[in-house]
Amino acid sequence: MLCGDDGLGVIVADRLIRDFEIPEGVRVVDGGTLGLALLPLLQEFDAAIFLDAVRSGDAPPGTLIHIDGDAVVPAVRQHLSVHQIGVADLLDAARLTGTYPSELVLLGLVPGSLDLGLGLSPPLRRNLPLLVDAVVVEIERFGFSVHAADQTGDPAGGPRLLDLGL
Repeated sequence: MLCGDDGLGVIVADRLIRDFEIPEGVRVVDGGTLGLALLPLLQEFDAAIFLDAVRSGDAPPGTLIHIDGDAVVPAVRQHLSVHQIGVADLLDAARLTGTYPSELVLLGLVPGSLDLGLGLSPPLRRNLPLLVDAVVVEIERFGFSVHAADQTGDPAGGPRLLDLGL
């Protein structure tokens, strides 16, 4: 069972697959709570975007959070939900094995509710498009071209962005 807004990464990953033609060489992956089991996959990429609800002091629910570079590891230790301790372990293992991504980004929204249940709180539903747009911007910054999917076709299939929608 997901804890309310903690399901944000899964929802964004689904939205990316559904609404965009993801370019070859990019993968979208629902990393869930897999932690260290994601290491072989992470080792295949030079860049990674992690998506999740990100707690941030007194920022209001729905606030877009963008953290990159060396600030990501401390952020995942302090600002992700308790079940995400595996993300910090994953990144530590990648560093120890010499396979730490050269580009690493954490994107998310400040959660409104982490209570047990399904579905996003109203502030996250309202700002979900901002987060999706931020992911697209990052993918394009990594050198890929992202286009809206033909809504009459099936955008699924082929490689996807390493999104680790945590």
